[in-house]
Amino acid sequence: MSAHSVELVWSWLGSCEAPSEQCVAYQPLFFTHDHPFEECYCICIVLLNKTWKEMRATAEDFGKVAGVVREQISRALEMSPSSLDQLKTKLQSLTYSEITQLWQLERNTREEWESHAKPVVELRELITPEILSLIKQQRLGYLVEGTRFTKYSPRGQRIKDKFWYMRLSPNHKILHYGDCDEKSTPSAEELPSKLAVSDIRALLIGKECPHMRGKKASHTQLAFSLALEGVDLQSLDCVAPDDLTLAYWTDGINGLLGQRMTSKETEKDLDTLLSMEIKLRLLDAEGVAIPQDPPPIPPDPPHYHFCYDLK
Repeated sequence: MSAHSVELVWSWLGSCEAPSEQCVAYQPLFFTHDHPFEECYCICIVLLNKTWKEMRATAEDFGKVAGVVREQISRALEMSPSSLDQLKTKLQSLTYSEITQLWQLERNTREEWESHAKPVVELRELITPEILSLIKQQRLGYLVEGTRFTKYSPRGQRIKDKFWYMRLSPNHKILHYGDCDEKSTPSAEELPSKLAVSDIRALLIGKECPHMRGKKASHTQLAFSLALEGVDLQSLDCVAPDDLTLAYWTDGINGLLGQRMTSKETEKDLDTLLSMEIKLRLLDAEGVAIPQDPPPIPPDPPHYHFCYDLK
């Protein structure tokens, strides 16, 4: 630890670098004391111990602690303190918690700026259909697994201790449904009724549902109905057990009907997955400034005599 502190002070003083006429860095505090190296070493070793305790570090974390200490010192010296006391005061305010907050703020600012850069915007537009397709697959997979619904009367009244189950066939063409008990998870073959997806005319949500018209109950917001055509049944009415189930089922039905998935869950998943995918694709560009506009396309050459003729 002591040796590393010496290296840190050595780098502060710029002793490892050759003199340069272009250098503009000037730290007056190094000229206000007879023994600046020794004083800076004492400040560094105290700061290193303090940061070590704040990070609750172990011997394996020494490199991380040293990196934080280097960042603390660099930021303190950016203010060009005129004395060692000013340097100590600044370092006292730059705790490990403060450094992590500053890093997070800078990261968020950089990501916000990069998200509006034209190349990143074009990348988002390019991969959005791919992400939406992935979300749709997840929703359809959820429908294939199926859901247990509580039974409601045609007037929207809950029927106590009565349940029914509905699930989508693996080929996404048939909805199987039927009565079940509170704990069972019947397979598609065990469900007596079925409905072709092609018979679904529209998806109705909330108060648009036939069994919820004129109702003010809280479960109205969890209701959805499949309006049908070409069959004796006019609609298949459902009340989801929670908001997430409602979002997944309405997204899945919209996906089956070739319509846009409009739930807030889709917006949230799209934003999360897009952000993750863009970060992964930009890993190789870490530390590289992304311009707002692409570089100009150079003009065509005056001739193409340099082209090799394979004939």
